[in-house]
Amino acid sequence: MTGAFLFRWRAQSFAGDVGFAGPDHGEGGRFLLVPPGYKSDVPNGYYVYRSATMNVLVTLRAFVANPKELGLAVEHLDKTKVYPLNDNAAAKPMKFPDASAVKLNLLPSTDSTAFDQIKQLLDSEGENLASPDWLGMLASIGIVKGQPFRPDAHTRSILDKAAMTGFKTARVLSYDPVVNGVSQVMYPDRHWINPFTGGTRAHPSGPWNLSWIMRSGGYRALDARTSFFSYSWGVSPGMFTFTPGEGAIYAIVAVDSQGKPLSGSNDYRLHLPANIPAKLFWNVTLYDAFSAALYDNGQEAPALGSPQKPEQNVDGSTDLYFGPKAPDGKARNWLPTAPGRAYMAILRLYFPTEAAIDKSWKPGDFEEVR
Repeated sequence: MTGAFLFRWRAQSFAGDVGFAGPDHGEGGRFLLVPPGYKSDVPNGYYVYRSATMNVLVTLRAFVANPKELGLAVEHLDKTKVYPLNDNAAAKPMKFPDASAVKLNLLPSTDSTAFDQIKQLLDSEGENLASPDWLGMLASIGIVKGQPFRPDAHTRSILDKAAMTGFKTARVLSYDPVVNGVSQVMYPDRHWINPFTGGTRAHPSGPWNLSWIMRSGGYRALDARTSFFSYSWGVSPGMFTFTPGEGAIYAIVAVDSQGKPLSGSNDYRLHLPANIPAKLFWNVTLYDAFSAALYDNGQEAPALGSPQKPEQNVDGSTDLYFGPKAPDGKARNWLPTAPGRAYMAILRLYFPTEAAIDKSWKPGDFEEVR
């Protein structure tokens, strides 16, 4: 990114957790992204985001009420335009490759190629990437901007082990109910966790900001940051909220009511009390416990929620079931799991109501059904 780029789309509404507070009046939004050190004038009429790095990942999400109408979401996102500032007329037409049937491995590298990727990133970022101390750490293993990085076979074997150790450490931290001395437990009598559960209306993200700097002490909560980014692509203010009807609330669980890891070999029931507090929609999505990728359960999407309209109990509550086989008469409320493969689950409440924010409504734990 060498100059300013404009992100623009038009749609009836924009809602999601990508960090943009998009307008909801039909005219769409205009977003301006500028690189580090950008000193030129910024025109009026844009949501402006100043990046600290030259490499930027932008994620857009579109939601549909009916899962069978995904074409509406595609049509919505196809209206996105990305072009250099003040050069819209000369910009090339947008192209949106369809990766639906393409096999991709987007998981973090777990061998020494992770360090090759760091080298490529350093060469394109320079001092934007890290502080002199962290650049010194990279230099200690031969990773220096503009200099060749050619570790020998012995060093490669050490780096292979280091990368796998780092990956496994991150995954363990992601399930820890307490990181950097801060509890992530959302409800005292449940096992659901959330990295921002200690948030307040004054500080919605809790004891740290979105750069994981502790509000008290001013240091970076490295374990908490590592934990979060081991299962998430990015972070935004839309992922926690104290304003009813805006943003989202995420509840994460990897163990059952007895504290045992969720296993694809077991059968579970999840009880959701009546009046699930999500104005837009809610769902439960399964993820592989080791990789944090979407759980491969043989379905197009390992998720179940209000768009699928599961059956409710007579009192308005909802019971969801998880296991290798559907319970008798419960197929509509069931997600299949793969025997022998552990998983975690995320309950998403989009546009949560006050009952979710003040925690007067809370989900049950995963109860093993024998």
